Amino acid sequence: MQAAQFGPAGNPDAFYAAGHKASSEMPAWLAGLGLDAYEYQCSRGVTVREETARAIGEEARRHGIRLSVHAPYYINLATEDPTIAANTTGHILKSLTAARWLGADRVAFHIGGPGKQTRGRAIERAKALFAAVLEEADKQGLLEGICLAPETMGKQNQLGNLEEVLAFCAMSEWTIPTLDFGHLHCVTGGRYTTREEYEAAFDLVAAKLGEAKAAAVHIHFSRIEFTKAGEKRHWTFADAFGPPHEPLLEVIAARGYAPRIVCESAGTQAADAKTMQAYYRKLTGA
Repeated sequence: MQAAQFGPAGNPDAFYAAGHKASSEMPAWLAGLGLDAYEYQCSRGVTVREETARAIGEEARRHGIRLSVHAPYYINLATEDPTIAANTTGHILKSLTAARWLGADRVAFHIGGPGKQTRGRAIERAKALFAAVLEEADKQGLLEGICLAPETMGKQNQLGNLEEVLAFCAMSEWTIPTLDFGHLHCVTGGRYTTREEYEAAFDLVAAKLGEAKAAAVHIHFSRIEFTKAGEKRHWTFADAFGPPHEPLLEVIAARGYAPRIVCESAGTQAADAKTMQAYYRKLTGA
């Protein structure tokens, strides 16, 4: 039986406090903690050099660390601006290229925002551009072994509620959802605190995409403060914000699912990933 994987998004404060500097040192450091996943951050642009990416990937393979990539934040598939549309296409293709260098098997990305369009019109425009991106990525051979993973978003004015993300994922075999339960907690005004709410999310994924994809989703998790507009600030597991991780892990363990769970806590993402892993292993007896 496959097991869920746990790790941080980016490099936590403790990594630098231990005297490390280069991301190529992250896999060994994570393995020393007993973690087995790492999301490489290209959120402010894909600037990693091929040599560096391949070095990180080699270290990850050596230490049994599964890699993913977070694409640039400023992707907007719904844009009406041809220049931004072209740039968005480029950002996704560059992210896939970096993932291939790294040996990563998934690229998480944000769909974008509607601007002055209606939400429905924006979604249709975003789907059209995404279809073109998928076609070009396939033509360039960038999708083999790599999934694009649209992410559920945390602000009301962003595209990417659960149903929208699943609609994008239904467009191609090369897609899986990134379920960011911190974001979902924010946009629903504080839901995703019970087993039943987590169960419902996975049930919807299975109904729309099939049980296999539901069992292997990409997950982002963190405690997040929110307002009426949605996400305000990421916190840590030591802070009194939601959502709780325990019911999520109880559902995953009970179903025998094996998602990759990436922790996005503010600075303590490795320690909090370890907390989740320990609870999951207690539940599964691993």
